[in-house]
Amino acid sequence: MNLSVNWLNDYVNTRSVPIAELASRLTMSGSKVEKYASLSEPLEKIVIGKVLEVKKHENSDRLWICKVDARASEPVQIVTGARNVFAGAFVPVVLDGGTVLNRQDGSAVKIKKGKLRGEVSDGMLCSLDELGLDKSEFPYADADGILVLNGDPEFDKAEIGMDALEFFGLNDAVMEFEITNNRPDCLSVTGLAREAAAVFNLPLDIKEPAYKGFKCDIEKEIDVIIENKRLCSRYMAGLAKNVKIAPSPKWLASRLKASGIRPINNIVDITNYVMLEYGYPLHAFDRRFVEGGQIIIRSALPGERITLLDGNTASLDNSVLVIADRMKPIAVAGVMGGEYSGVVPDTGTVIFEAACFDGVSVRMASKKIGRRTESSSRFEKGLDPANVKTALLRALQLTEELGCGEVSDTFVDYVNFEETRRKIPHDYKEINGILGTDISESEQTGIFKRLGFGREGGAVVPPGFRSDVELTCDLAEEVARIYGYDNIESTLPRLGKSGVISEYEKNVRFLVNALTASGCYECVTYGFASPKTNERFSADCGVGVKIRNPFGEETGEMRTSLIPSMLNVIANNINARNPGARFFEIGKTYSKDGEKEVLCVGLYGKDESFYTLKGVIEEIADLRKIEAAAEPPFHPGRAARGDTVRFGEISPLVLEEFGISERVYMAEADLEGLFGGFNPQKYYKPIPRYPAVTRDLSLVCPDGAVSGDIVAVIEKNGDFLESVEFFDVFKGGNLKEGEKSLSYKLVFRKSGGTLTDAEVDGAISKILSALEKDDIKLRG
Repeated sequence: MNLSVNWLNDYVNTRSVPIAELASRLTMSGSKVEKYASLSEPLEKIVIGKVLEVKKHENSDRLWICKVDARASEPVQIVTGARNVFAGAFVPVVLDGGTVLNRQDGSAVKIKKGKLRGEVSDGMLCSLDELGLDKSEFPYADADGILVLNGDPEFDKAEIGMDALEFFGLNDAVMEFEITNNRPDCLSVTGLAREAAAVFNLPLDIKEPAYKGFKCDIEKEIDVIIENKRLCSRYMAGLAKNVKIAPSPKWLASRLKASGIRPINNIVDITNYVMLEYGYPLHAFDRRFVEGGQIIIRSALPGERITLLDGNTASLDNSVLVIADRMKPIAVAGVMGGEYSGVVPDTGTVIFEAACFDGVSVRMASKKIGRRTESSSRFEKGLDPANVKTALLRALQLTEELGCGEVSDTFVDYVNFEETRRKIPHDYKEINGILGTDISESEQTGIFKRLGFGREGGAVVPPGFRSDVELTCDLAEEVARIYGYDNIESTLPRLGKSGVISEYEKNVRFLVNALTASGCYECVTYGFASPKTNERFSADCGVGVKIRNPFGEETGEMRTSLIPSMLNVIANNINARNPGARFFEIGKTYSKDGEKEVLCVGLYGKDESFYTLKGVIEEIADLRKIEAAAEPPFHPGRAARGDTVRFGEISPLVLEEFGISERVYMAEADLEGLFGGFNPQKYYKPIPRYPAVTRDLSLVCPDGAVSGDIVAVIEKNGDFLESVEFFDVFKGGNLKEGEKSLSYKLVFRKSGGTLTDAEVDGAISKILSALEKDDIKLRG
């Protein structure tokens, strides 16, 4: 966004502020100035003079001697080679010591008093090129001669001795801003004027546009139909008759040029001027080319095409919002107008359009047709439909004031939105707490008033064009940037309540530390999977949650298991020639019932086995109650399942799908169930002072008995029992059919003294008595 400083001064008087300070303070307030420059540089000492006399140079056939009145103490003599000079001509004159541009390369040239063929020349008469001016802005000028102003439409404003740079609109400076996407209001002169007024605490003078107009029943002239109200929150149209297409006045053209927009003609320039002034794009249609005077805001038809103002043809579809007449689209809404409805030299009646279109729709249409314009760049950031009316009134006002045509006193206005205002509670203490400042409530309130914020009760009400202000922290930012970041002292943070780690987080930390201590590396994978993979690894077919706009078929659903993701990690490591590794991931799985936090552990390598995996899992889970399992994707007979975990060797058929030829061992556990039996709290136990007594028990039990149940009975009934460990299973021999022998190592210890054999025998008897109730006996 390029900003003319003269234009800025129309709304807030910053003339006493040096441009360097203006740029610096606006940058520190959040409106970053990339660079600034004077339009007149390096031109200087150039005035408008009147040629009083022209005579032939006696010593040259191509030179002329001119006597010029430049309001100096006396007329100056200038020798020139221009053939279009004449007595009475008003011309730009650079005086002794002044600077112009080199006609060849644009470099600065210092003009000094001297002699040409024996005649004194006190300066130089200037051409377009030497002033850096464009022929398109001065169609009457002789491109090969000096610039004669007698044919200029504003010749009556030319005065002898006046600063020529002022006449040409070059006595201005331009600042280039980098505006962030959350501040579309600053893509306008009035928006930046509000910022400058707030930063420098200066009065803001933005007047509401007004005009007289002629009596007109606008609905008889223009018939507006909005078919797609969702993408058009407001549409307004005004009319101008007896239009006279002509070049814009210099002040308007120079401001457009300073803002980086080429002047075209008065009507088109008015729409661009208002867009820059208020930040709301406008468009002008030639009434003759709008079939039946009917304007329809609708979605484009499939296969529909439009020739744009730049002469290129674009193909449209129903995702593109268009402005159409009864027969055809005449503009792509918010992006660019059509070639056959624009303003031309003989246009007599103009329809001015001011509207507010959906930002996302405009962005998509802009990408679809491959055009990003000043208009689309504003709409796509989101505009406030409440201010559309101001933009239209300003266009009609300028049309009337500049004598471009007669404007209607009424206009079309279709409103498809409800105007609401956000109310944000103002707690000045909370804002000070956020900023680490001590700014009084009244000073904060004053800052909000300078920014144009309203106030209702104890709440701040941002204007509609400040959609970025929603929360108290946003208010704090506004206070900080206007108060001045440089004025905020460096202090230590004002800390509130100290953070508390939840039990869930403590359990996760314990889990991560335990697995890391077991030699596992943590990994993170994507939560996507293909429908085929979900069906292969899920117990229930078709439970995957489908993604509406997936990257591809392989990422069409959310995963139902972490095992496929872990297999991909292992496959990548094998392909990278890592001989062995241990991994774990804590991630989410998804189903139509919701999402779950799941742990997955994966091991591979020559030293890994079912039992090494079991050892890792035993560090974090209770595996006393497990049973053999035969379920995908595990190898039948080499897998087990507990209450919260399933683990084992992965089936070779599954590994083949992932290109893995080695044995892989994996576990998957539901964290909620796993944490249910967690107690990560560590307690100190002193080293035993008294010796332990060890006994081995071989028990005969039914073949279906579960070792975990037996251990539970032993622990419950074993007085002085310190630990119990299963170490052997036996079948056959003198055991009956349907029986098996399980062997356990029991360690007894007494904390207050040395155990006697009688005490240990008593404890053993109590355990055996309890086991006999479940038909489990001591093996003879």
